[in-house]
Amino acid sequence: MSESLSAFGNDPWWVIGLKALLIFVVLVLLTLFNIWWERRVVARMQHRIGPNVHGPFGLLQSLADGVKLAFKEDLIPKAADKVVFILAPVIVVVPAFVTFSVIPFGPEVSFFGHQTPLQLTDMPVAVLFVMAIASIGIYGIVLGGWSSGSTYSLLGGLRSSAQMISYEVAMGLALVAVFMYAGSMSTSEIVAAQDDLWFGLILLPSFVIYAIAMVGETNRAPFDLPEAEGELVGGFHTEYSSLKFALFFLAEYINMATVSALAATLFLGGWHAPFWIDEVWAGANEGYWPVLWFFGKVFFFIFIFIWLRGSLPRLRYDQFMAFGWKRLIPISLVWIVAVATMRVARNEGVFDEGFSGNPQFWLILVGVVLVVLLLTFLVPDKGSKEGDDELETATPRTGGFPVPPMPAGGAVRGAAAPLVFRTAQDTVSESVRDSGVSNG
Repeated sequence: MSESLSAFGNDPWWVIGLKALLIFVVLVLLTLFNIWWERRVVARMQHRIGPNVHGPFGLLQSLADGVKLAFKEDLIPKAADKVVFILAPVIVVVPAFVTFSVIPFGPEVSFFGHQTPLQLTDMPVAVLFVMAIASIGIYGIVLGGWSSGSTYSLLGGLRSSAQMISYEVAMGLALVAVFMYAGSMSTSEIVAAQDDLWFGLILLPSFVIYAIAMVGETNRAPFDLPEAEGELVGGFHTEYSSLKFALFFLAEYINMATVSALAATLFLGGWHAPFWIDEVWAGANEGYWPVLWFFGKVFFFIFIFIWLRGSLPRLRYDQFMAFGWKRLIPISLVWIVAVATMRVARNEGVFDEGFSGNPQFWLILVGVVLVVLLLTFLVPDKGSKEGDDELETATPRTGGFPVPPMPAGGAVRGAAAPLVFRTAQDTVSESVRDSGVSNG
């Protein structure tokens, strides 16, 4: 065990139990707050008021909604597999809590008179532990959709599993560069390696790919394809109600907090003070102050989640999957090769033998180029538009399903024509005109 990991595993049972209880309470309260915050932020974006009645600023609205949801009638479809139907939400929500066990909230502090790190536990493969536990939640979603006995729920579960598996691959590849640069998979050691410069700056492509993949991993808009209301009603949890639906809802928001906490830990210095505050205030990274910096970074990522939901339309499923497999994964592989090459060059002393520049400078330069290349794939090309035109003018085959006629000149693009409503004066004018025509 390395020197930094020697601080773990020595706590008495009551400290471990109290830490676990605090993590559970914090995650539940964080979920209630995030639901309220999302509704307030989206309401502000859409020029609405949002929850403002229950409690100060409407802060108790989420609690009221939770109590109302718990008292709703709990229905189990007749065609459902009852045992799996009940276990599926539990399988989803338990890993969501467990993944927070290796997230560092702060440095070593005095906790009720006992010196202990502000982290439940750590291990040499802590990040792989998070990825492995998070992937268990996919089983719960698939089983929930399958056990409902509904075609729409089954399609939602299959969509969700394919989506989460696809974007877990991109997310895992994005973290490989972090492991190589930090020289460890321990969350506490990765945070310690970012004492001078955050990995979000040095490993920019990994940061961008992870940020995109974490939205797809949590099934959030604009990547909420498993919940496509127009096609699948409500997705894999269509047949769920009452507390079982509340567990799915709870797991989604805890997963948002988990991937946000992991992003802050791996790319934004974890609990270290932002903006080099520690350079002017020596105590910024001591005691319980780092907890404030950590949650500030977590809330930043959660705000990005909310911002995306209120700004972007839902992607088409084939576009979403193609973007993950044909764009994110190849660029991640290229970036891993670039980081490995740079690390070997630095270890072999290439930069000490007259090679111009700093290894971090070249790494950032390559990273910027790959990020620009990644963003160019989001711009639609003319070829896809021409393909759409060919599809629009295609004639249906004989005996096929009846297709309504296309408008003259192809599909109408742009804004819809403004609606014009008839007035009483128009009605009177038409009546007079019609009576004149009939008299004539």
